[in-house]
Amino acid sequence: MPLLKDLEQIKVIAGVKESENDAFRLFLKQQNSGLIDDMVQAINAEVTPQIDCTQCGNCCRSLMINVTQDEAVSLALHLGQPLASVKEKYIETSAEGQLIINSIPCHFLHNSSCTIYTERFNECREFPHLHKANFTGRLFGILSYYSLCPIIFNVVEKLKERLTYPAG
Repeated sequence: MPLLKDLEQIKVIAGVKESENDAFRLFLKQQNSGLIDDMVQAINAEVTPQIDCTQCGNCCRSLMINVTQDEAVSLALHLGQPLASVKEKYIETSAEGQLIINSIPCHFLHNSSCTIYTERFNECREFPHLHKANFTGRLFGILSYYSLCPIIFNVVEKLKERLTYPAG
């Protein structure tokens, strides 16, 4: 199956496959977590190079990003602005005391590209987190981005194919 990259198509298909994906999540929870991690990481390594994130930028349009104090300092240095000014313009503190970007879409998204790419936040670097262990333990979060991220969508669909998972 060729990769699907069109966000509108992905959103429609995600709506149709909502029940199927709920059942798939339960199915995956019963599988060997290590084997699933290996499969997901292999599929991710195939899919990710075929998706140009600068043609999408949907994660930057829709995700709340946590920021560490060190990242805020690095951003201030990168922008050549005082830390207090950077926090005032771009970062707020959540009720739990976590620093977060204060705008969705992200302030630093321009034409689907990140204007602070070399200094982007760790959560941005790591997204969509498919290279990490414990895929089956993170399924709720991953599937919540299934309709938003072409990489996640295609990795999940290829995982279904490889597991010969029966459609809903």
